[in-house]
Amino acid sequence: MSTATTVYDQYRNPLTSRYASKEMSFNFSETKKFSTWRKLWTFLAKAEKELGLPITDEQIEEMEANWETIDFEQAAREERETRHDVMAHIRTFATKCPSAAPIIHLGATSCYVGDNTDLIVLRDGFDILLPKLARCIQRLAKFAGEQKDQPTLGFTHLQPAQLTTVGKRACLWLQELLMDERAISRARDDLCFRGVKGTTGTQASFLQLFEGDGEKVKKLDDLVTKMAGFKKAYPVCGQTYTRKVDVECLNTLASLGATVHKICTDLRLLANMKEIEEPFESNQIGSSAMPYKRNPMRSERCCALARHVMALPSNALNTAATQWMERTLDDSANRRISLGESFLASDGMLQTLQNVLEGLVVYPKVIERHMAQELPFMATENFIMAVVKAGGNRQDCHEEIRRLSHEAGAKVKQEGKENDLVERIKASSYFAPIHSQIDSLLNPATFIGRAPQQVKEFLENDVDPVLKKYEGNLEGSATLVI
Repeated sequence: MSTATTVYDQYRNPLTSRYASKEMSFNFSETKKFSTWRKLWTFLAKAEKELGLPITDEQIEEMEANWETIDFEQAAREERETRHDVMAHIRTFATKCPSAAPIIHLGATSCYVGDNTDLIVLRDGFDILLPKLARCIQRLAKFAGEQKDQPTLGFTHLQPAQLTTVGKRACLWLQELLMDERAISRARDDLCFRGVKGTTGTQASFLQLFEGDGEKVKKLDDLVTKMAGFKKAYPVCGQTYTRKVDVECLNTLASLGATVHKICTDLRLLANMKEIEEPFESNQIGSSAMPYKRNPMRSERCCALARHVMALPSNALNTAATQWMERTLDDSANRRISLGESFLASDGMLQTLQNVLEGLVVYPKVIERHMAQELPFMATENFIMAVVKAGGNRQDCHEEIRRLSHEAGAKVKQEGKENDLVERIKASSYFAPIHSQIDSLLNPATFIGRAPQQVKEFLENDVDPVLKKYEGNLEGSATLVI
């Protein structure tokens, strides 16, 4: 057996190899992480220089020139020796910046780079997800508008119920996606910077650096916060920013996962009924054993990823609950996995959902056949009212329809035949006064209430204002990574 190793000889996270986009994978990459550390060390040095510490322009320029020149092999060697990732990268950075070496990380604790980078990555992750969510909303809104007048069976308890329209049902999905956009936007905008707080959040080391000048320490915190692109820093923290922040972030994504799971479960049920199908490519194979199958694999993938996203907040909750005093380090390994996977899975989920929504196929004839099987039972009240208007007695009519309905129901359930209630009513002399009205009384369009108007009003009043925020970011079709 060959001793040579390739990427195929070790575990690869399927989120990066199969599902998530390149931009989201990069957002959680080591290159992004450690280049951000170097930027943060530079921001700190620049702010300290501005406030009077003896740091030169040459030192800062040297640091700025080496943000991307990361020697990962050296960093790995240093970490094996020190068992400390931040010290390993300080040494690696210092090798590239010998004149700046004495002032790199001056006054800071490891969480200055670790936690502040996490907050930057969370913010940037939300900025990647939100336009993708908006594109899903836009595609689904287009579908809802096109299908606003198409009557279809409604279902409660997964049993046939009063008619709705295909577009109105899509608006139920849309409403939840709008709630997710609002929650994710709020979580993104609520993110603050950890800032420059020191080892236990007291800023003692910086107060010493500035010889007791508290105003300079406050200014330092503010300067670095602004350089990192944040409006404000958390006013208090321990060694870390509160892990409740992670809870809020992962909860919003889990809620999005619940929405996507609901949408795609509905689509899978509708595919079983052959009323609506997700896109199916010409060379796509549904089953290795059953060539005729058109499995809803995209919707199934969305549900699978959503299930993982929905499971991850428990990690964040347990971490937040067990941060002893100013912090413990038992969160580190967990957060390396749970934060990234939540965003990567959400990214793959939204890309796949967009692909589904861009290619939905509706089969009106199948929908009509299903309505025809149930509509006669739903129309019985209409028949009664018509008979009464023609001079009949409501109680007598109710009994006549009850008898015929049970006879028709028995044919459907016991003999597997079509619902022939309408034919029975047309053949009954009792209903002769309304025979000419029966077809109009069965018109599906008269059973959908204000559904088309509701769709139009919802799209105009609720969906369009949200999409306006993303103008310029709504173009582009979504393709599956694999």
